[in-house]
Amino acid sequence: MMMPRISLITPVMIAAFGLSGCAQDLDSKTEQTTHAANTAIWPKLPKTVPVDKTVESKVSALLAKMTLEQKVAQMIQPEIRDVTVEDMRRYGFGSYLNGGGAFPNNNKHATPADWIALAEKMYQASVDDSLDGINIPTMWGTDAVHGHNNVIGATLFPHNIGLGAANNPELIEKIAAITAKEVMVTGIDWVFAPTVAVVRDDRWGRTYEGYSEDPAIVGKYAAAIVSGLQGRPGDGFLGDQQVISTVKHFVGDGGTQGGDDQGNNLDNEQDLFDIHAQGYVQGLGAGAQSVMASFNSWHGEKIHGNKYLLTDVLKTQMGFDGFVVGDWNGHGQVTGCSNENCSQSINAGLDIFMVPTNAWKPLLENTIAQVKNGEISQTRIDDAVSRILRVKFRAGLFDKPSPANRALSGKTELIGHPEHRAVARQAVRESLVLLKNNDGILPLKPSTRILVAGDGADNIGKQSGGWTITWQGTGNSNEDFPGGSSIYDGINDVVSAHGGQVQLSVDGSFTDKPDVAIVVFGEEPYAEGNGDLDNLDYQRGQAKDLALLKQLKAQGIPVVSVFITGRPLWVNPEINASDAFVVAWLPGSEGKGVADVLFSNADGKINHDFKGQLSFSWPNSPDDTAVNVGNEQYAPLFAYGYGLTYRDQTNLPLLSEEITQTANSVSKLAIMQGTVKSPWSLQLHSAEKSLTMTSNTAKLESVRVRTTDRFVQEDARAIHFMSSEISKVAIAHVFPEDLRAFNSKGSVLSFDMLLNSDVSNDAKVGINCDVACSQGVLLSKLVTNKDKGKWKTIHIATNCFANDTDNMAKVYSPFAIASKGPLNLVVSNISFNTNTDTALVHSCSE
Repeated sequence: MMMPRISLITPVMIAAFGLSGCAQDLDSKTEQTTHAANTAIWPKLPKTVPVDKTVESKVSALLAKMTLEQKVAQMIQPEIRDVTVEDMRRYGFGSYLNGGGAFPNNNKHATPADWIALAEKMYQASVDDSLDGINIPTMWGTDAVHGHNNVIGATLFPHNIGLGAANNPELIEKIAAITAKEVMVTGIDWVFAPTVAVVRDDRWGRTYEGYSEDPAIVGKYAAAIVSGLQGRPGDGFLGDQQVISTVKHFVGDGGTQGGDDQGNNLDNEQDLFDIHAQGYVQGLGAGAQSVMASFNSWHGEKIHGNKYLLTDVLKTQMGFDGFVVGDWNGHGQVTGCSNENCSQSINAGLDIFMVPTNAWKPLLENTIAQVKNGEISQTRIDDAVSRILRVKFRAGLFDKPSPANRALSGKTELIGHPEHRAVARQAVRESLVLLKNNDGILPLKPSTRILVAGDGADNIGKQSGGWTITWQGTGNSNEDFPGGSSIYDGINDVVSAHGGQVQLSVDGSFTDKPDVAIVVFGEEPYAEGNGDLDNLDYQRGQAKDLALLKQLKAQGIPVVSVFITGRPLWVNPEINASDAFVVAWLPGSEGKGVADVLFSNADGKINHDFKGQLSFSWPNSPDDTAVNVGNEQYAPLFAYGYGLTYRDQTNLPLLSEEITQTANSVSKLAIMQGTVKSPWSLQLHSAEKSLTMTSNTAKLESVRVRTTDRFVQEDARAIHFMSSEISKVAIAHVFPEDLRAFNSKGSVLSFDMLLNSDVSNDAKVGINCDVACSQGVLLSKLVTNKDKGKWKTIHIATNCFANDTDNMAKVYSPFAIASKGPLNLVVSNISFNTNTDTALVHSCSE
């Protein structure tokens, strides 16, 4: 289905693109609080992958030989940072994973050879029966969600939101097949993709992982990407160039209340199916062999513990005979469970615990004990293990050579191969959406004098977004993308080749006045949880990019804006300050694809026209967060399916820039909420040395830091000062930030702390403080040894730091902690807040 073209913005044109194949109102029923189970809503799916009697016989024979301990080990999936090759030899885990930002040897720049070496060692240990008495090959699972995105040099495709705008299932299947090849080069068997969430509230930080707000597109894409990753059932299915695919996250993750990541979906069951399940209908119909359970709840019950959905619906009614894997310690969120203990998830239908951290060992032991005491039935264990073995036999893991000896293993020339990059560049071109092109300023002539401005212009990490090398996509530089290209690279190539002039200037300054300025700006990288918003106002309270656009316009320079974003945002002022406005989404490593469309050929003819059309409706206001095609009251700024081409001759009038006080007010600024927020980074300082933390662990002389889990994955930082040397851990940036919004009475620096040792007498917390934080607040004033082992929320009045920050006008480091002696603690949720209860605030007068 091709989305219709329109050239006007009016909400009254909804009828022109109707309900896009969805006859019912797709708006979530937020008032729904109860539901009645009705499995008849869900289809009985045909057996795309027929039952193979030979495979079933092998599964039964192997299962009969296995001990309980061996069976439960098949159901445990640890993470490479917390499991050793010897652990694999001892227990024979059925699978293992690398989480986002985890690398062989904890080395972000691990080579493909390093990945293969780890895969080979783990495989050989799994088939070594000298300790565990069984030789079942293990599987390695990875989040290759827009290419093999954990590996340096891999081809990175546009994120799903951009691919949805391209609306080209055939292209998606090619992308998936390329991803499978690059993954197979590194000896990995299994990919946690595709994400088939249907996003209903764009405040959700995973919006860019969704293809569309329209279930029809999501369904088509699910079938295409599963087919590309696994091959089509029949000859070549799960062969030497394919990986096992996972449709995720079952079910309803895109429909949580308020766009809250891991939140509560209150849709009735019919809407749960009609809106949120279409990716599973078509993905499983294409033969997907695994499904990942979702973090979210449905009517208050966590999916990881929901027997009705995992067993009665998915396995029994829909007939899914592969396995269900959990998400990152998702079982630990089930009522009555912990990361180390959760019979409820197994009984509900979970087949594999994804259990990173050292919780895997007690979980394994507790699960064995629960089977022995009857809390979990032997039948349920046998069903789970049969499903795991069935997929392994179908994937040929018992017959294929070891990872280092497989058909594509070690063919490093396939990582970032030119043909792969060409497909990614095509995807960039087709995903671009043109929202404004007043007076036909685009396409630009390549012989023009061009100023390229904005902090996204020459920044491959920013244009690639989250799930890029690191989990959050932060801490990367252009040097981390060998073979890739920035948007500026493409502009420079085109203009230089045709006699034009290009000047790159992030701040928009120039020597010779340009004919046109191309300004590339947008969201900083983020991933799940950390990208959640409370409204859609872009750069609320600090509109730096808008100031740059206005600065150029005031000098009489035409402006073409290229917007990097993981979701539709309210950017009316930025659109008004631009002559042309292009949404590039998160294009990945092949930024040159943008210039392919922005510029004409030398003779002025169109090189590549715009093809992208909005697969997400564009908001009319910052609070217009859940505008979806099919809603009873549907009044977006740019409707679903909107996207200009060079054939359209439409001038966009000035848009309203009025916003409510609620949307415009700033009462809280997150410094670290899950991730360290832009523009800051976490830095270690010790023995006159400094180190920026760019992975999940960092160590410098006498201090080390590691990401750790509190509420969700890696949302806290464990800090360990190891000696009497003065050391500091700071969140900082090379340039100061103006935070005067937080210098009034009642404004505080807030953070949560878990003290795991005695308080060092010389430890201090500060803002803009030196290595010793000599001007900071003594930690002993904030916590005592009685607080050890429990989380405490701390508030410090910002006026304590007035002299160090020019009343918060120049903040280089909004949070730092230093110690001269041993100290062990964990921090999370660092922010500035206003109107905090003064009784809870440390005022520095004590």
